[in-house]
Amino acid sequence: MAKWQFTKGMHDLGNGCYAYLLPDGSWGWSNAGLIVDGDATLMVDTLFDLKLTAEMLQTYRASIPAAKSIDVLVNTHADGDHTFGNQLVEGARIIGTQGTVTDFARFDPTVVQNICLNAEQFGSAGVFMRECFRPFDFSGITLTPPTETFSGTLDLMVGSKKVQLIEVGPSHSLGDALIYVPDDKVLYTGDILFTGGTPIAWYGPVNRWIDVCDRVLNMDVETIVAGHGPISTKDDVREMRDYLQHVSDEARPLWEQGMDYLEASYKIDLGKYREREDAERVVVTVQTLFDDFADAPERPVRAPIPYFAEMKGFRHHLGRGPVHEAYCKACGIEQGFRAREAK
Repeated sequence: MAKWQFTKGMHDLGNGCYAYLLPDGSWGWSNAGLIVDGDATLMVDTLFDLKLTAEMLQTYRASIPAAKSIDVLVNTHADGDHTFGNQLVEGARIIGTQGTVTDFARFDPTVVQNICLNAEQFGSAGVFMRECFRPFDFSGITLTPPTETFSGTLDLMVGSKKVQLIEVGPSHSLGDALIYVPDDKVLYTGDILFTGGTPIAWYGPVNRWIDVCDRVLNMDVETIVAGHGPISTKDDVREMRDYLQHVSDEARPLWEQGMDYLEASYKIDLGKYREREDAERVVVTVQTLFDDFADAPERPVRAPIPYFAEMKGFRHHLGRGPVHEAYCKACGIEQGFRAREAK
């Protein structure tokens, strides 16, 4: 039973809490939110480009008088599909965790734009990145990170409404945070929750992410705004937690056998999760799990477009689109290893 339809635009959750959704929730199609009480406003995240963010702000302002001025913007984490529109929220305090600030420059809009415009120069990785991000316009974006940071928890008042910021990273990314409105039992999760699609563990540890899911399940929450996908409930959190646990349980013995993470990704039995959107993201999560299992003290520096060639190959393996033959499992997985090492 869906109380809200998964449609583009603003959704009124009641009592001054709003969500802004971008179907279909796949690569770059993220969600944001707004909390209002009287003339006070707190915005949760921006969108992947300036056009989308401007459209969202216009929608808010057309329906909510207080939204003509945003007092506080909170970034749930640093990924561009939640931050690239920050510059348009003029005059707002921008708050995030220190991990979010540290991670902010990792995803540079000028680099992404160059790759999308000249994809073939970057091989299979560039082609797949263009496939994922073709709908977005990365021109004119100035990275605008949070100017205020917090650790642990931070309680804010939006008018007379209490809002709690809760640091839960590193997990999906280095600086994840939840935004909780306890009196309304509403939670904005950022990419701690992907509903209807496949999560991706860019940073980990994955076990910490699983623990965060359990923490959410123990919170007094009824309505959840996921980072991607429809407005959600605890059932969606439980389902995503179970996916992360399943992949972890499948990956551990393969790591213990000394298997390469990419080969292990093909060996894992995804079961019912195989048909989920963006199932190729398991490649990144398995690499992160292998770092976790090895107790890597720091995550290794990734390439500017990490794992996109490998994910494109895995998508082809699932029968979901063309890919260069070097990444086709049917052509021999070792070719994929050699191509990756040669890049």
